[in-house]
Amino acid sequence: MDNVVLSVKNLVTQFRTTDGIVTAVNDVSFDVEKGKILGIVGESGCGKSVTSLSIMRILPDYSGILAGGSVLYDGKDLVEMTEKEMCDIRGNHLAMIFQEPMTALNPVFSIGYQLKEVLRVHTSLGEDEIQEKCAEMLIKVGISDTWRIMKAYPHQLSGGMRQRVMIAMALLCSPSLLIADEPTTALDVTIQAQVLKLLHELIDEFHMAIMFITHDLGVIAEMANDVIVMYAGMIVEQAPVGQLFFSPLHTYTQGLLFSRPSTAKRGDKLRSIPGMVPALKDLPKSGCSFAPRCSTVSDRCYKETPELIECGDNGHKARCWNAQRKAGVIYE
Repeated sequence: MDNVVLSVKNLVTQFRTTDGIVTAVNDVSFDVEKGKILGIVGESGCGKSVTSLSIMRILPDYSGILAGGSVLYDGKDLVEMTEKEMCDIRGNHLAMIFQEPMTALNPVFSIGYQLKEVLRVHTSLGEDEIQEKCAEMLIKVGISDTWRIMKAYPHQLSGGMRQRVMIAMALLCSPSLLIADEPTTALDVTIQAQVLKLLHELIDEFHMAIMFITHDLGVIAEMANDVIVMYAGMIVEQAPVGQLFFSPLHTYTQGLLFSRPSTAKRGDKLRSIPGMVPALKDLPKSGCSFAPRCSTVSDRCYKETPELIECGDNGHKARCWNAQRKAGVIYE
């Protein structure tokens, strides 16, 4: 489709560990559309961030393995690209905001140096033009004292200010896709709201696509057009945001929604999902990975792995035997 910026098909990412090869992302497929926000949600360790690192090809050199699948951008497969070709794509066409800007920014270089370096690498602009464009982008992200900020070092800025700098850096080359990996987790509620508002304004202005990764369903409800729910390296549910919140199909998604503080009445205990996310080395060889924690589990859940198939309207998909049976998609 003309409006698809990025198409991920059957992505498999593995890691070499002391326990052998483990699969962190297993057969993940989705499209990111121009002018829309795709939310990816799930507990820690579900494969959200590894998916983004796989797309950007910044997995650890020795341990990370892109074992299968394709990542198509502008008709080209990023998985097959050389490192030199990827260096032109990163920052220029695909950009990323990381969870903790203090570790993403280099502590020994000024903010101005790091902003300018992006344009020096990806454009042929002169120094005066680079200086002007950096200042303009800082103003766009709500930083008015551009001269002082560009002379400052990362440790001299607040968390919210550093995150704004990271957003400005990501947008300098007007990328087609912005990957935001938990960009508000380390921020207080007030600054978080400001950053989310800023991202909404920027998507309207630049008409780019955003892949928004978080464990916070409240943020997903506010930001996303479509949502992917991941568990143990796999997509377990995929839907437009409204459908996911009002009619979740997978038991795991239902558990996430019911465990939110906003759904509990005053005086009631919060509902939780029993058990823990399985370690990657302990994933079952057959059956549903969520089966040991599921309240609607059946014998089939332990024996056969369900496919991610459409069970509702508007492409609402679920990887769940129970949801598929209720929808009349499969029969037992």
